[in-house]
Amino acid sequence: MNTKPFGKTGLYFPSIIFGSSALGNLFQAYSKADKKAILKEAFNRTSPNTVFDTAGKYGAGLALEVLGEFLAEERIPRSNVIITNKLGWTRVPLTTPEPQFEPNIWKGIHHDAVQKISYEGILECFEKDNALLQGYVPQLISLHDPDEFLAKAKTKEERALLWEELIGAITAMKELKEAGKVNGVGVGAKDWKTIREIYSRVPLDYVMVANSLSLIHHPPELMDFLELLRKDNVGIIIAAIFQSGFLTGEDYFDYKKLNSSDPEDQMKIQWRTAFFEVCQKYDVAPFHACIQFSLMVPGVSSVALSVNKPELVEKNILASETSLPKEFWKELKDKSLISDFPYL
Repeated sequence: MNTKPFGKTGLYFPSIIFGSSALGNLFQAYSKADKKAILKEAFNRTSPNTVFDTAGKYGAGLALEVLGEFLAEERIPRSNVIITNKLGWTRVPLTTPEPQFEPNIWKGIHHDAVQKISYEGILECFEKDNALLQGYVPQLISLHDPDEFLAKAKTKEERALLWEELIGAITAMKELKEAGKVNGVGVGAKDWKTIREIYSRVPLDYVMVANSLSLIHHPPELMDFLELLRKDNVGIIIAAIFQSGFLTGEDYFDYKKLNSSDPEDQMKIQWRTAFFEVCQKYDVAPFHACIQFSLMVPGVSSVALSVNKPELVEKNILASETSLPKEFWKELKDKSLISDFPYL
């Protein structure tokens, strides 16, 4: 795979990097053998330019554990893998029948997780996550879910206090970079406006924008912000481009199960039906369109894709390397399925 510079980190990224939510049993439990098959295929297809994005939140550390175990067992050279780890959640004992941190999302896991966004909390997450990775230290670290963290505030005063904790967390990450332990510091969030708010106060090396830029949702204000980041040479990763699988036919949208009687969900389903019709007309796989759409945005270095089957590794890479007919994009625009997108 071809690579290009990732912002000011000194690292080079391919167009596709591998998410690891499936390793943490997102929506369903996968066998250890299946997970190892996915990891082996990822390395076979992309080494020595393999990049994994992970987080302590994914399966309450299970994704980190599985990845670390594989790297150690296969004796993958540290120079052959780049790990980006999102910090802010850490594993704790499971004291209830089901995990409480994201009910009904992570399946078959045996730990819970708690959010720890503070100076001390981030350092704790860094050490615990590295232990689960069996000594493979991430080159890049980012603050995970600051939008959810700030949303806990009920008053301006509470939000101000949470901001102090958040700035403390970023300070801890920057100190890890200054100490030479990581190459770069960033932020990963579902609400891109929170990333923009943080960036207005604190310089960042990279960002991960999740659930915010996709074929169905790409607000002009977000395009403007990404252009600012591009000009500032900040690395940009786009994640969750399928909107929890919705754009490829699943029953979830942004981690919530669709309700066919809900008017908003009905509109989404109608949009998808029309989108699928255009895809069928031009013999385009929906996932292929989603990948190409995200990579059109100037400044986007990579798309993070979590795969739950080994064969999807090759398909995703080929989709990133294969452009689609202009007529396909034109029809999506003519049918108002894509709007306010200046790069078509």
